[in-house]
Amino acid sequence: MNDGLALLISFGYVFGILALAEGIRRWRRYGVEFTRKIIHIGVGMWVFGTIALFQRWQMAVIPPLAFVVLNYLSYRFNLLKAMETGGKGSLGTVYFPISFAALIALFWGQPALLAASLMPMTWGDAMGATIGQKWGRRKVGLNGRSLEGSAAVFVFSLVSVALALAILGDMGAAQALGIGALVAAAATAVELVSPWGLDNLTVPAVSALVLWLLLR
Repeated sequence: MNDGLALLISFGYVFGILALAEGIRRWRRYGVEFTRKIIHIGVGMWVFGTIALFQRWQMAVIPPLAFVVLNYLSYRFNLLKAMETGGKGSLGTVYFPISFAALIALFWGQPALLAASLMPMTWGDAMGATIGQKWGRRKVGLNGRSLEGSAAVFVFSLVSVALALAILGDMGAAQALGIGALVAAAATAVELVSPWGLDNLTVPAVSALVLWLLLR
């Protein structure tokens, strides 16, 4: 596909996710923390669309870099209600596309590694926060994180990493699950000790490092 068309599709997809989250927030009166997770997962999964549509990584990084700026403006001025809590001090929505762009630039020629590196942040972090906030009772780590939430981070990271490796890496189930378990353990550990927001940098960075070492 032409990279210009891929850019249009990418921006259309992300703005569509934002519109969907805002529509759900207004229709169902869900809290912002819930709609943030819809955006988190929806945008993270676009790594597969990025890999499929773009020819050059230099063009593929344009959408996430653009959203570094847009998300910062939203953070400062509370523009996107479905994404902003109104509280200041956490730049997680800005760090997310920075990680996305950095991994594209580093691992463009290795699609399985690129996609798998983003899965713990996309699914593990999002579901860990959701489950931890609803059912978390035993507090561990920083910022009130819970044992139940951390268990969810591990499980969803393992499954999503293994699926990404099996689909894009032409890897057997046993090997994909074994690698997924190691990556999930590292991602869970670093998520436990990362301040709020910074996990959107540390989790994908550590996941990418572990995957790179295992897949060399």
